[in-house]
This record gives sequence, C-alpha cells and structure tokens, in this order.
Amino acid sequence: MAPMSVPMQPITVPASPGTGSAPHLRAAPLLRRMAAFLYEGVLVFGILFATGLVYAVAMRQTHALAHRTGLVASCFLVLGLYFVGLWWRSGQTLATKTWHLRILAADGAPLTPRRALARYLAAWVWILPPIALAQVLSPHSLAAYFIGPVVWVVLYALAALLHPRRQFWHDALCGTAVVDAPRTTPLPQ
Repeated sequence: MAPMSVPMQPITVPASPGTGSAPHLRAAPLLRRMAAFLYEGVLVFGILFATGLVYAVAMRQTHALAHRTGLVASCFLVLGLYFVGLWWRSGQTLATKTWHLRILAADGAPLTPRRALARYLAAWVWILPPIALAQVLSPHSLAAYFIGPVVWVVLYALAALLHPRRQFWHDALCGTAVVDAPRTTPLPQ
C-alpha cells in the first residue's frame, strides 16, 4: 500500500500590521532546529558512508587517498540530490519531518529548484569555514577538526538570535525560512 501524499500548499501569513510589505515567516524554535540538525547529521553520515562504499567498489579504490577528488565530488553531488530533491518536493527531509519543521520560501510558498539549490550551497557555511581554518592553522591536529566545527556550529546557530525573524543567516540570504510544520493527527492506540 503506497503512503498517502498531501500536496504542499503555500502557507499564508499576514503581513506585519502597518506595513504594506509581503508576509515573512518566523523561524521555528532554535532548539528544535538544532535537534533536527543533529539528527540530519546522523542521516548524512549514513548517506556518505553508502556513497563512499559504492564509490570505492566502483573505482576499485585500494587506498583512502586514491581518487579522493572524485569521492568528494560524488559525496557533494549525492548530498545535493538528497537535500535539493527533498526540499523542492516536500520542503522536508526525514529529520525536519521528525521534528515537525518545513523549509519554505520567505513568502510561505514551496521552494523552487533554484532556491533549494541556493540554500544547499549556502548551507555549507555550517561546515566549510571551521574546516578551512583548521587546515590553515593546525593541519595535523585532530582536535582542531573536532573542536573548531563544534564551536562554529554553536556560534552560527546563536547568531540566528540576532536576525529579526530568528532565521539562520544562510536562510535569510536565500530567501528561505525554517518554520513549524503542521502536525498530523496521531494514530489511535
């Protein structure tokens, strides 16, 4: 039996009183967004593990550094297909669905493929700056590759509190919003 799919409709949000501007969505609570972020990390680990395994078998990789550029490009492409495809199709990945969150355009409409791709590319701000900094400052320190990203993620997440609608800054840049998703009726017990 196929699961029922509910077509995504734009969410209408009234504009702020006294302004003639378009409506803007307020962000879901930061702790829920970060819980979804951590859960997404677990899922992404599995996706990257499977991608790496398939790539290693296909390329007959016998050394971890052999064909490294192709592996990185494959992982980037697979993650792009995962995130862009799900954000465009339903506005939710498994993690955001679990935490009752949805990614929409700032006006409440579903994401277009272009906007979903822009968000995917901009979201790399979560991970690339601390890794690049660790590479420059301490390329042989395992602690720099662990502590740097953790500190960066916490600071970047807290920076959302400085945004007027509490959105992450990459969402503001892309014209997207992470909002509460309507909860479905629980199943009878």
